[in-house]
Amino acid sequence: MSNFSLSGQRVLLTQADAFMGPVLQEVFSELGAEVIADSSALNDPQAPAALAERAGDVDIVLAHLGLPAPQTPVVDVADEEFTQLFEHMVYPLPRLARAVFPGMIKRGGGRFLVFGSASALRGMKRASSYSMARGAQLAWVQAVGVEMARHNVQVNAIAQNFVDNPTYFPREVQDNPKFQERLKREVPLGRLVSAREDALFAASLCNPDIACFVGQVFPVCGGWVTR
Repeated sequence: MSNFSLSGQRVLLTQADAFMGPVLQEVFSELGAEVIADSSALNDPQAPAALAERAGDVDIVLAHLGLPAPQTPVVDVADEEFTQLFEHMVYPLPRLARAVFPGMIKRGGGRFLVFGSASALRGMKRASSYSMARGAQLAWVQAVGVEMARHNVQVNAIAQNFVDNPTYFPREVQDNPKFQERLKREVPLGRLVSAREDALFAASLCNPDIACFVGQVFPVCGGWVTR
Protein backbone atom coordinates (compact mmCIF):
# COMPACT_ATOMS: atom_id res chain seq x y z
CA MET A 1 0.00 0.00 0.00
CA SER A 2 1.24 3.49 -0.83
CA ASN A 3 1.81 6.13 1.84
CA PHE A 4 -0.53 8.73 0.32
CA SER A 5 -4.29 8.91 0.18
CA LEU A 6 -6.84 9.75 -2.49
CA SER A 7 -9.61 9.94 0.08
CA GLY A 8 -12.31 12.38 -0.95
CA GLN A 9 -11.29 12.28 -4.61
CA ARG A 10 -13.97 11.37 -7.15
CA VAL A 11 -12.45 9.52 -10.10
CA LEU A 12 -14.01 8.88 -13.50
CA LEU A 13 -12.51 5.81 -15.16
CA THR A 14 -13.39 5.04 -18.79
CA GLN A 15 -13.32 1.61 -20.44
CA ALA A 16 -13.25 0.11 -16.96
CA ASP A 17 -13.87 -3.47 -18.03
CA ALA A 18 -10.77 -3.98 -20.22
CA PHE A 19 -7.10 -3.14 -20.69
CA MET A 20 -5.90 -1.65 -17.33
CA GLY A 21 -9.42 -0.88 -16.11
CA PRO A 22 -9.93 -3.50 -13.37
CA VAL A 23 -6.56 -2.92 -11.69
CA LEU A 24 -6.96 0.87 -11.86
CA GLN A 25 -10.32 0.59 -10.15
CA GLU A 26 -8.83 -1.68 -7.50
CA VAL A 27 -5.79 0.49 -6.71
CA PHE A 28 -7.58 3.85 -6.72
CA SER A 29 -10.30 2.40 -4.47
CA GLU A 30 -7.69 1.01 -2.08
CA LEU A 31 -6.24 4.51 -1.82
CA GLY A 32 -9.62 5.86 -0.73
CA ALA A 33 -10.95 7.34 -3.97
CA GLU A 34 -14.55 7.04 -5.06
CA VAL A 35 -14.26 5.46 -8.51
CA ILE A 36 -17.00 5.90 -11.08
CA ALA A 37 -16.13 2.98 -13.34
CA ASP A 38 -17.75 3.27 -16.75
CA SER A 39 -17.59 0.75 -19.58
CA SER A 40 -19.74 2.45 -22.19
CA ALA A 41 -18.42 3.14 -25.68
CA LEU A 42 -17.36 6.73 -26.25
CA ASN A 43 -17.27 6.61 -30.05
CA ASP A 44 -20.50 8.57 -30.43
CA PRO A 45 -19.78 12.33 -30.41
CA GLN A 46 -22.38 12.90 -27.67
CA ALA A 47 -21.26 10.02 -25.43
CA PRO A 48 -18.47 11.77 -23.48
CA ALA A 49 -20.73 14.66 -22.47
CA ALA A 50 -23.47 12.23 -21.44
CA LEU A 51 -20.97 10.27 -19.36
CA ALA A 52 -19.71 13.40 -17.64
CA GLU A 53 -23.28 14.41 -16.82
CA ARG A 54 -23.99 10.99 -15.30
CA ALA A 55 -20.78 11.06 -13.28
CA GLY A 56 -21.27 14.54 -11.83
CA ASP A 57 -18.36 16.54 -10.43
CA VAL A 58 -15.08 14.64 -10.62
CA ASP A 59 -11.59 15.50 -9.40
CA ILE A 60 -9.73 13.01 -11.58
CA VAL A 61 -10.40 11.64 -15.05
CA LEU A 62 -8.58 8.47 -16.08
CA ALA A 63 -8.95 8.68 -19.85
CA HIS A 64 -8.28 5.01 -20.38
CA LEU A 65 -8.92 3.94 -23.96
CA GLY A 66 -7.47 0.98 -25.81
CA LEU A 67 -8.02 -1.35 -28.74
CA PRO A 68 -5.98 -4.34 -29.89
CA ALA A 69 -3.30 -3.03 -32.22
CA PRO A 70 -3.71 -3.95 -35.90
CA GLN A 71 -0.71 -5.58 -37.56
CA THR A 72 -1.32 -4.20 -41.04
CA PRO A 73 1.52 -3.35 -43.45
CA VAL A 74 1.40 0.37 -44.20
CA VAL A 75 0.55 -0.13 -47.89
CA ASP A 76 -2.52 -2.14 -46.87
CA VAL A 77 -3.95 0.17 -44.20
CA ALA A 78 -7.50 1.06 -45.21
CA ASP A 79 -9.28 4.24 -44.16
CA GLU A 80 -11.59 2.21 -41.96
CA GLU A 81 -8.67 1.00 -39.83
CA PHE A 82 -7.26 4.34 -38.75
CA THR A 83 -10.73 5.87 -38.59
CA GLN A 84 -11.79 3.24 -36.05
CA LEU A 85 -8.65 3.83 -33.97
CA PHE A 86 -9.14 7.61 -33.95
CA GLU A 87 -12.84 7.35 -33.15
CA HIS A 88 -12.12 5.06 -30.21
CA MET A 89 -8.88 6.50 -28.77
CA VAL A 90 -8.45 10.09 -29.96
CA TYR A 91 -11.74 11.89 -30.58
CA PRO A 92 -13.17 11.11 -27.10
CA LEU A 93 -10.35 13.07 -25.45
CA PRO A 94 -11.32 16.63 -26.50
CA ARG A 95 -15.00 15.79 -26.09
CA LEU A 96 -14.45 14.52 -22.56
CA ALA A 97 -12.24 17.50 -21.76
CA ARG A 98 -14.91 19.89 -23.01
CA ALA A 99 -17.34 18.25 -20.62
CA VAL A 100 -15.23 18.10 -17.45
CA PHE A 101 -12.77 20.99 -17.65
CA PRO A 102 -15.25 23.80 -16.88
CA GLY A 103 -16.19 22.17 -13.58
CA MET A 104 -12.55 21.54 -12.67
CA ILE A 105 -11.68 25.16 -13.41
CA LYS A 106 -14.60 26.37 -11.30
CA ARG A 107 -13.56 24.16 -8.36
CA GLY A 108 -9.92 25.21 -8.57
CA GLY A 109 -8.22 22.24 -10.18
CA GLY A 110 -8.22 18.63 -11.24
CA ARG A 111 -6.33 15.83 -12.98
CA PHE A 112 -6.78 14.38 -16.45
CA LEU A 113 -4.56 11.38 -17.04
CA VAL A 114 -4.43 9.70 -20.45
CA PHE A 115 -3.35 6.09 -20.84
CA GLY A 116 -1.43 6.03 -24.10
CA SER A 117 1.23 3.86 -25.67
CA ALA A 118 4.99 3.93 -26.02
CA SER A 119 4.42 2.86 -29.63
CA ALA A 120 4.17 6.60 -30.26
CA LEU A 121 7.74 7.02 -28.98
CA ARG A 122 9.52 4.21 -30.80
CA GLY A 123 8.93 2.86 -34.27
CA MET A 124 7.26 -0.51 -34.66
CA LYS A 125 6.75 -2.43 -37.87
CA ARG A 126 3.16 -2.92 -39.05
CA ALA A 127 1.86 -0.48 -36.45
CA SER A 128 1.51 2.73 -38.45
CA SER A 129 -2.21 3.29 -37.86
CA TYR A 130 -2.05 2.42 -34.18
CA SER A 131 1.08 4.51 -33.57
CA MET A 132 -0.50 7.43 -35.43
CA ALA A 133 -3.53 7.39 -33.12
CA ARG A 134 -1.43 6.98 -30.00
CA GLY A 135 0.85 9.79 -31.17
CA ALA A 136 -2.14 12.08 -31.59
CA GLN A 137 -3.11 11.35 -27.98
CA LEU A 138 0.30 12.40 -26.70
CA ALA A 139 0.47 15.54 -28.83
CA TRP A 140 -2.96 16.53 -27.47
CA VAL A 141 -1.78 15.98 -23.89
CA GLN A 142 1.28 18.16 -24.36
CA ALA A 143 -0.67 21.05 -25.85
CA VAL A 144 -3.62 20.87 -23.46
CA GLY A 145 -1.38 20.38 -20.45
CA VAL A 146 0.32 23.71 -21.14
CA GLU A 147 -3.01 25.44 -21.67
CA MET A 148 -4.67 24.08 -18.53
CA ALA A 149 -1.74 24.51 -16.12
CA ARG A 150 -2.80 28.02 -15.12
CA HIS A 151 -6.11 26.58 -13.94
CA ASN A 152 -4.37 24.01 -11.72
CA VAL A 153 -5.65 21.23 -13.97
CA GLN A 154 -2.81 18.78 -14.58
CA VAL A 155 -3.07 16.96 -17.93
CA ASN A 156 -0.50 14.20 -18.42
CA ALA A 157 -0.09 10.81 -20.06
CA ILE A 158 1.37 7.40 -19.35
CA ALA A 159 2.90 5.95 -22.52
CA GLN A 160 3.05 2.26 -21.79
CA ASN A 161 4.17 -0.93 -23.42
CA PHE A 162 5.15 -4.33 -22.07
CA VAL A 163 2.74 -3.87 -19.17
CA ASP A 164 0.85 -6.98 -18.08
CA ASN A 165 -2.76 -6.66 -19.25
CA PRO A 166 -5.22 -8.94 -21.06
CA THR A 167 -5.83 -6.63 -24.03
CA TYR A 168 -2.28 -6.46 -25.36
CA PHE A 169 -0.49 -9.30 -23.58
CA PRO A 170 -2.96 -12.11 -22.93
CA ARG A 171 -1.71 -15.28 -21.27
CA GLU A 172 -1.29 -17.16 -24.56
CA VAL A 173 1.09 -14.44 -25.76
CA GLN A 174 3.05 -14.37 -22.51
CA ASP A 175 3.46 -18.17 -22.57
CA ASN A 176 4.81 -18.18 -26.12
CA PRO A 177 8.59 -18.91 -26.07
CA LYS A 178 9.14 -16.48 -28.96
CA PHE A 179 7.54 -13.68 -26.92
CA GLN A 180 9.66 -14.58 -23.90
CA GLU A 181 12.77 -14.33 -26.05
CA ARG A 182 11.60 -10.99 -27.42
CA LEU A 183 11.00 -9.71 -23.90
CA LYS A 184 14.55 -10.54 -22.86
CA ARG A 185 15.95 -9.08 -26.07
CA GLU A 186 14.00 -5.80 -26.26
CA VAL A 187 13.09 -4.86 -22.67
CA PRO A 188 15.99 -3.99 -20.35
CA LEU A 189 13.83 -4.81 -17.32
CA GLY A 190 13.64 -8.37 -18.61
CA ARG A 191 9.99 -8.82 -17.71
CA LEU A 192 6.60 -7.21 -18.12
CA VAL A 193 5.81 -4.28 -15.87
CA SER A 194 3.12 -5.58 -13.53
CA ALA A 195 -0.37 -4.17 -13.82
CA ARG A 196 -0.25 -3.07 -10.20
CA GLU A 197 3.05 -1.21 -10.67
CA ASP A 198 1.52 0.71 -13.55
CA ALA A 199 -1.67 1.50 -11.61
CA LEU A 200 0.26 2.66 -8.54
CA PHE A 201 2.33 4.98 -10.71
CA ALA A 202 -0.87 6.37 -12.23
CA ALA A 203 -2.22 6.96 -8.73
CA SER A 204 0.96 8.76 -7.73
CA LEU A 205 0.49 11.17 -10.64
CA CYS A 206 -2.92 11.97 -9.12
CA ASN A 207 -1.54 12.53 -5.61
CA PRO A 208 -3.14 15.83 -4.49
CA ASP A 209 0.11 16.83 -2.75
CA ILE A 210 2.05 16.77 -6.04
CA ALA A 211 0.87 19.27 -8.64
CA CYS A 212 3.94 20.07 -10.73
CA PHE A 213 3.51 17.98 -13.88
CA VAL A 214 2.44 19.89 -16.98
CA GLY A 215 1.63 18.14 -20.25
CA GLN A 216 4.16 15.41 -19.58
CA VAL A 217 4.43 11.97 -21.13
CA PHE A 218 5.77 9.27 -18.83
CA PRO A 219 7.03 6.08 -20.52
CA VAL A 220 6.18 2.97 -18.49
CA CYS A 221 7.70 0.16 -20.51
CA GLY A 222 10.60 -1.40 -18.65
CA GLY A 223 13.14 0.70 -20.55
CA TRP A 224 11.91 -0.30 -24.01
CA VAL A 225 12.09 3.29 -25.35
CA THR A 226 15.40 4.16 -23.68
CA ARG A 227 17.57 1.48 -25.27
